Amino acid sequence: MSVRKREAATARKEKRAKDTKVQAVQRNTPTSPRKMRLVVDLVRGKNVGEAQAILQNSTKHAARTVLRTLKSAVSNYMQKHSDRQVNEERLFVTEAFVDGGVTLKRMLPAPMGRAYRMRKRSNHLTIVVDEKRIKS
Repeated sequence: MSVRKREAATARKEKRAKDTKVQAVQRNTPTSPRKMRLVVDLVRGKNVGEAQAILQNSTKHAARTVLRTLKSAVSNYMQKHSDRQVNEERLFVTEAFVDGGVTLKRMLPAPMGRAYRMRKRSNHLTIVVDEKRIKS
């Protein structure tokens, strides 16, 4: 390995070690991205406790998936930062976004021997959690 590549690799490792953001990704969730974005917009930028309360009291079906992914992100954060004491009340959702996943194409019978195309959409949900910094 050349010197320049080694220095670049160590710089990337140091940057990753300083970065406190942790994410959880839920892939191929069988809900349309449009419906999932309605729920994700409710929790973006909120404290973790407040976001969990919103999701537990939401009537949307997608809220269960978002809640499970949020709990996973918090767990990932606690596991990554197990060397120091982390207060869950200081955690907040920095990023939350939904991307379109695989679309399954199915056919529905239609009149006169025809068929209608039915698209079963899925999505990829990503939630990023970080700790609030106290300005000193």
